[in-house]
Amino acid sequence: MNALVDTRTTDAKRLIPGATGDWELIIGLEVHAQVTSQSKLFSGSSTQFGAEPNANVSLVDAAMPGMLPVINQECVAQAVRTGLGLKAKINKKSVFDRKNYFYPDLPQGYQISQFQQPIVGEGTVHISVGPDKKGNFEEVEVGIERLHLEQDAGKSMHDQHPTMSYVDLNRSGVALMEIVSKPDMRSSDEAKAYVTKLRQIVRYLGTCDGNMDEGSMRADVNVSVRRPGEGFGTRCEIKNVNSIRFMGQAIEYEARRQIAILEDGGSIDQETRLFDPVKGETRSMRSKEEAHDYRYFPDPDLLPLEFDDAYIEALKADLPELPDEKRLRFLESGLSAYDANVLISEKAIADYFEKVAEGREAKQAANWVINDLLGALNKAGQGIEETPVTPQQLGTILDLIKEGTISGKIAKELFEIVFNEGGDPAKIVEERGMKQVTDTGAIEAAVDEIIAANPEKVEQVKEKPALAGWFVGQVMKSTGGKANPQAVQQLVKSKLGVE
Repeated sequence: MNALVDTRTTDAKRLIPGATGDWELIIGLEVHAQVTSQSKLFSGSSTQFGAEPNANVSLVDAAMPGMLPVINQECVAQAVRTGLGLKAKINKKSVFDRKNYFYPDLPQGYQISQFQQPIVGEGTVHISVGPDKKGNFEEVEVGIERLHLEQDAGKSMHDQHPTMSYVDLNRSGVALMEIVSKPDMRSSDEAKAYVTKLRQIVRYLGTCDGNMDEGSMRADVNVSVRRPGEGFGTRCEIKNVNSIRFMGQAIEYEARRQIAILEDGGSIDQETRLFDPVKGETRSMRSKEEAHDYRYFPDPDLLPLEFDDAYIEALKADLPELPDEKRLRFLESGLSAYDANVLISEKAIADYFEKVAEGREAKQAANWVINDLLGALNKAGQGIEETPVTPQQLGTILDLIKEGTISGKIAKELFEIVFNEGGDPAKIVEERGMKQVTDTGAIEAAVDEIIAANPEKVEQVKEKPALAGWFVGQVMKSTGGKANPQAVQQLVKSKLGVE
């Protein structure tokens, strides 16, 4: 990595100012995503999260003598689906290797992984960074180096006993996809956007649940700095970051740490570091001065994986619409980049929106889903899966607005009732007398009353026509928000002689 020169154009806004000049941040990520499957990569043990320690452990997972691994076909299919979602090359032949190292929660004494012949080769992820102060997003392309399958290790627990460490092997043998990016990211915002997008893609595909708080997705972050236009500097690796927010903090701290050392005339030691979220800093874990020799060799118990074009095409034909394609379709329907990005952020949100928007005006549907529904859910501490308002109920509210049965103000009140109490919006409007007043005679009487009661305001309108809006507000208030706003505005302007 140190000998390479990056040919990307240096963007001034990405540079970090130091005491002796500007610096450029270089970031590459290795994301470990747990494969969504009922059983482990090489055994039939359950992958259920939250089970009692060592409850999901077979003789294979515990590396008992004579136990042989058997590949889980669904894990292979999930890796190929993910590769297709990353627009990456699918290698029709791949090999499992033994990566040899000792660790207490790795019973075999080696990890079954892939090295020189991974299941997925190079691909691309497109990310949107922003919005900036003007509401614009910057489109950035991040290259994927590879995706390979490997088994997870168990978990060492050091806080259960004063003098001993315990080992939980429930995760031992769970299938992981390690997705390795190219060093294409130049800011913590880009890195966060990349992991967010990667998480989106695997969730849309159903190949990983992306639950970082459960360890289903975590990242090793490689960070280095350099003077603009120079070759890559010495990188440090921050291990096992399981939060997008923490990842941003870790990158910012590590960049400043390295810049300070270099500007003081020092040099960066290649090492593995950990991020302490409490202190907001990274600390040294182990030196990588000399690269580990893992003594990789093909696993003699596993044949190479080989499949044909028909297998790949069958998986491709069954893929769902992915975030990029959905975003483009939403933009073509007239939505803003901001609206489209919010709506595709989770597949469940996009699906909800599409049900509401079916046969209706897309922008109006987007506004109600983003501002009203997601706002109410956020306030209640709930996700889209827990919404008490169905797409059909919200769609009915929009239909009632379009028909002129209710005004926008009444619609807000109706939504709140449905959110808190449930029920058919149309019936609620009937039963609670929430219908909009469209009788022009009744509206005209209300307008006349407000005008008659405020002669001084009428005089002021002649000088400042914009004050007609005050009359509109007063009429709406006097009718409990039930008067048709367009009819009120038209009558007010007519009676006051305002264009």
